[in-house]
Amino acid sequence: MEESNYQKSGDQGEFIKKEVRKYLRYWYWFALGIIVALIGAYMYLRYTPKVYSASAKIKILNKTKGLELPSSAFIFNRSNINLENEIEILKSYRIIENVVDRLDLTMRFFEEGSVLTTEINHLPFYILKTINNDSIYGGSSYKIEVKSQGFEVIPSSTEKPIVFPNYDTTKTKHNLPFELSWSPSAENQSSVGKTYIVKFAPIAAVTGGVKGGVNINMLGKGSDLLQLNYTSQSKAKNERILNTLIEVFNEDGINDRQDISRRTIDFIDERFKLLARELDSIELGIKDYKEKNNLITLESDAELGISQRTLSEEELFETENQLILSSLLKETLEKPNPNSALLPANIGVNNSSINGLVNNYNTLVLERDNLIVSAGENNPNVVLLKNRLQDLKSNIFASIDSYAKQLEASKAQLTRKNRKFASQVYSLPGKEKKITDITRQREIKQTLYLFLLQKREEAAINLAITEPSIKVVEYAISGGGPISPNSRSTYLIAFVLGLIVPFGVIYASALLDTKIKGREDVMQLNSKVPIVGELPKVKSEQLIFSDPEDSSTQSEAFRILSSNVNYILPLKNDNKGKVIYCTSTIKGEGKTYVSINLSLALSSINKKVLLIGADLRNPQIHTHIHQDKHKPGLSNYLHDLNYNWKDALINGFEKHPNHHIILSGSIPPNPAHLLTNGRFTKLLEEAKEEYDYIIVDTAPTILVTDTMLISQLADATIYLTRANYTEKNLLKFSKDLSESGKLKNMAYVINSVGLGNSYGYGYNYGYNYGYGSKD
Repeated sequence: MEESNYQKSGDQGEFIKKEVRKYLRYWYWFALGIIVALIGAYMYLRYTPKVYSASAKIKILNKTKGLELPSSAFIFNRSNINLENEIEILKSYRIIENVVDRLDLTMRFFEEGSVLTTEINHLPFYILKTINNDSIYGGSSYKIEVKSQGFEVIPSSTEKPIVFPNYDTTKTKHNLPFELSWSPSAENQSSVGKTYIVKFAPIAAVTGGVKGGVNINMLGKGSDLLQLNYTSQSKAKNERILNTLIEVFNEDGINDRQDISRRTIDFIDERFKLLARELDSIELGIKDYKEKNNLITLESDAELGISQRTLSEEELFETENQLILSSLLKETLEKPNPNSALLPANIGVNNSSINGLVNNYNTLVLERDNLIVSAGENNPNVVLLKNRLQDLKSNIFASIDSYAKQLEASKAQLTRKNRKFASQVYSLPGKEKKITDITRQREIKQTLYLFLLQKREEAAINLAITEPSIKVVEYAISGGGPISPNSRSTYLIAFVLGLIVPFGVIYASALLDTKIKGREDVMQLNSKVPIVGELPKVKSEQLIFSDPEDSSTQSEAFRILSSNVNYILPLKNDNKGKVIYCTSTIKGEGKTYVSINLSLALSSINKKVLLIGADLRNPQIHTHIHQDKHKPGLSNYLHDLNYNWKDALINGFEKHPNHHIILSGSIPPNPAHLLTNGRFTKLLEEAKEEYDYIIVDTAPTILVTDTMLISQLADATIYLTRANYTEKNLLKFSKDLSESGKLKNMAYVINSVGLGNSYGYGYNYGYNYGYGSKD
C-alpha cells in the first residue's frame, strides 16, 4: 500500500515537473508579457486623471433626546429614526439643486497640462460669472491662455481667440459669460504660459451629476450615524460639496420645524390689525357718547344690584369671548387653502374637543408634508392623509358650530339673568347702561389683544430657539492619496495579466494543438507498440552524418536507435541479414531521413548495410547523395528480368565502405504490380546472404498500398511519427495496422523531438531546434 502511494506521489511529481517545464520553455514570452503589462500600467497611471474622495459623518437627532428629527413625524413621538428616508431627503433633487446653486457649480475650472487636463477648485486669478444659472441652457467651454501681456480667451463655439490686454476683460467689449482680472506679481508669475479651461453646464445636468456622485451609507445596524462620500478630481471641491450639503440639509430640517411657529405668528399679526381697528372705534364711540350725554360715573345706590350684575356680566363676558375666538378659528378654516396649511394652536378656546381636533389636524398636515418630500404627491399614503384631513376639517367645523350653539344658549341664559339684575338697578340711567355695554366691548377686545400678544411672543421665542436637526460628527475630510487609479493595485493587476495572458495563449495553443509532441502522446494513443527511439531536432545542414566517427547529438541518437532496433529483431541462427522497413503514415514524417541515418549508424559499427529505396512513387534518397533521380535502381530490376541488382549498387558515402544504396530508379506506372511480381522477394533473399542489415525505405501507408504488399518480408518495421507534425488521429491508422498484423513486428520512432518533449534520459544531449527534413 505504501509502495502504491509512493508511486502515485512520484507520478504526480513527475506530472507537475513536466507541466512546469512545458511552460518554462516559453519564459521569454512571460518576461515580455510582464514588461509590456508594466509599461501599459505605467502609461495608464501617467495619463489617467487622479480621483480623490472626501467623507463626512453626521448624526440624525431624535426628538426623544431633546431635539426634533427634521424629516420625521415627530408629533407621534417616534423613537426610531428611519435613516432610509433621511438618505432619500439628503439625495433629493431639491436639496442637491440648492447645493449646486449655493456653490455655483455650473461653472467648473480645469488646468490644461502637457499630459493631463485636471480639474481645479479655483483659478489663480479673479473670475466673475455674469450669467444666471437659469440662463445656461447648454454646455460650453472657454480656453483661457495666460500670455505675457494679457489673457487670450478661445470659446469652443467659434474657436476664434479674443485678446484682453493687461489681464482685464472689463475694458474690452465682449459677449463672454464672465469677467476676468489679474494683477501679476512675482509670487504668481508662474501662471504665465499656462492654459485654463472654464466649462459651463445647465443646472439640471450639474445637479444630476452631483446627485449621482453623492454616496450615503448607514454606519452599522441600529446606528443614527450617516457617512457621506463624494469623489472628484479636486479635494477642495469634494469638501465644499459635502459641507454645503450638510448645511443645506440642516437648514431644511430647521425650516420644517419652524413652520408651525411661523403660521401662528402670521395668524396673530392678521388678528392684531382687526383688533386695533375695533379698539380705536370703541374708544372713539365712548368719547363721543360721553361728550354728547354728559356722563361721568354710576349711581352709588345700586351697589348691590350692580355687584350681582357684575358677576353675571363676567360670565357673559367669558361666553362672548369664547364666541369670538370660535368665530376667528372658523374664519381661518373657511379661507380657501388648497394645501391645507397648519391651523393656529392654543388660541384660548376652552373646548378640549376642538383643541384636540386642531392638534390632530396639524399632526396630519406635518405627516402629509413629510411623505410628499420623501414619496411624492401621488403616493397612496399621501392621498389617504389628504382625505383624512378633509374629514378632520369637517369635524372641526361641526365641533365649532356645536360649541357656538352651546355658547349662544349660555349667552341667552346669561342675558336673561343679566336683565333680571338690571331691573334691580332701574334707577341707573339708560345712558349709563349704554356706556357700560360699550366699556365691556372695549375690555373684551383689550383682553383678547393682550392674549394674542402673549401667544405671539411664545411663537416668536419657539421660532428663535429652534435647535438643529443634525449633529455634525465629522466635517468633510479628504484622503491623502487618490482612490483612483490605485498604483499598487494597477501594477499588481498588470503583473498578473502579464503572466496570465502568455499562460492563456500557451494553454490554448496546447489545447487546440492536435499534433503529437513526444513519447507520452504516442504511448497514450497506442501503448502496445514499443517506442525504440526519439530523434532530436537538428539543423538542416546536419541532416546526414557521413563521418562514422561523428559524436554529435544526431549520431548518438541514431546509434541508440540502431541498438534498440536490434532488440526487436527476431533471433535467427541462419546468419542471414535482417530486413528492416522504414515507413510512416503520410509524407514528411522523415522516413527517408531515418532510413539513411539508421543505415549509416549500423554501418559505423562495421556492419554491412544495404539501403533500398522502395518508395517508387516519390523517391527521395537521391537528393541526399546528389545522384540523378532516374539513375537505374530498384524499379529497373523489378521490371527487367535480365537486370542484376548488384549493378545498381552505389556507395554514397566515402567514409562508409560497408554501406551500399539501391535507388528507386525510374518512376514506373505500376509500382504495386512490380513489387508483387516476386523479384523484390528474390532481391531480399539474395541481399541477406551478403549484408547484415537491409534497410528498406517504403512508401507512406495511408496513401498507397505498396508497403502492405511487401510488409510480410520484413523482420521489423520502423514506423515514423514526427513531433509537431503528425496528427494524433493518424496514429489510430498505425494502431489498426499493428493490431491486424498488416505490419510485421512494428515499433515507433518519434522524429524531430524538442528538448522539452523528450523522454528525459537525463544525459543532457542538448538537442537543438530548427530541424527540417525531407521525405
